[in-house]
Amino acid sequence: MGREPARRFGSISGSCASFDPRGPGARSPRRTDARRRGRLPRRVLHNAGMFTPDRSRADPAALHALGTTLASLAELTDDVGPWRSGSFAALADSGLLAGFIPADCGGVAAAESALLTALAAIAERCLTTALAVSQWASACRIIAGGSAELRAARLPGLARGQTPTTVGISQLSTSRRHLSAPALTASADGDGWRLDGVCPWVTGADSCDTIVTGAVTAEGERLFFVVECTARGLEIGRPLPLVALSGSRTSSVRFRAVAPADVIVPAADGGVRTGGLATTALALGSSRAAVGIVAREAVPRAALEPVASGLRDEADDIAMHLDHMARLGGDPAERDRLRARATSLAVRAAQAALTASKGAGFVAGHPAARLVRESLFFLVWSCPESVSAAVMCELAGLAGD
Repeated sequence: MGREPARRFGSISGSCASFDPRGPGARSPRRTDARRRGRLPRRVLHNAGMFTPDRSRADPAALHALGTTLASLAELTDDVGPWRSGSFAALADSGLLAGFIPADCGGVAAAESALLTALAAIAERCLTTALAVSQWASACRIIAGGSAELRAARLPGLARGQTPTTVGISQLSTSRRHLSAPALTASADGDGWRLDGVCPWVTGADSCDTIVTGAVTAEGERLFFVVECTARGLEIGRPLPLVALSGSRTSSVRFRAVAPADVIVPAADGGVRTGGLATTALALGSSRAAVGIVAREAVPRAALEPVASGLRDEADDIAMHLDHMARLGGDPAERDRLRARATSLAVRAAQAALTASKGAGFVAGHPAARLVRESLFFLVWSCPESVSAAVMCELAGLAGD
């Protein structure tokens, strides 16, 4: 059909070092637009000190400093989102974003265990920011599976935090799969493609420069696309009034004959993943925030100490298994069981925090009230059927497998 297919998703071996399709010294007009809107600092240089020299672990001091910054911005982030509050710029400045990007494309390629540790720590201080970075990281992972030209054009700016991106692929995994026709379709259009349909859930769509999405062709093939948020025919809806995490500025995005900027053909084993380790890491971080409240309430009330200790031990055990899977791998069933455990703990720990806080915790604005609302997110976010079934069985008091 006259198109040169992109390199199969899943390979990240192509070099970015010697190729810039815009020419030497070129600057992205979208980056200038982003600065004009006030979302990004004029210059962002990542600090490699976020990770140990071998990139196997996150540096505890650097991670603590980042967490302190994110916590100080959390209230503003809940209102305007991490792209406008300064939280996303703090992630870039710290070197955290560079950890998700291949070393030959401007990043430092940190180990997955280090990245998951960082995600959990961020979620403990600000779940809205953690959600945003998880979606950014998913988009970067897909882009890293593209051609050398695409990687060179997109990844270095992403590593520096200069070109915000997000992902909208739930229509390929968990959302609207019951419909007879795909929610988002891709049709050949001369030497390119056109996209029609809807992405029902896109975090930060009105705050990013690009959206990485997935669509289905008439032959049933699934493809990934990078779409400029200024593309003709793209309609970004108003952020949805969510029960929690409204600062994520999640909205529905409609495509009407939209021409994508880039296409990425997924490898046979590189399709959409649900219930991944990142979602478990965020649930773990949320749980630890709730355990912290119970522990503080236990200082003057010794009867609460066994509760805090039990929840803390459970969180530590999940963290140990999460690190093990990140380093050594695990089959999908094992990952889903760990995700179900983390989801259960997030919900129970939040309710324990509310109970320990008594009536004060039921007042809007109290940290315990916020954690209870946020814990509900894990019941619906990127939740495969096996995880949903395990959680439902626990809620109903039924024995699991």
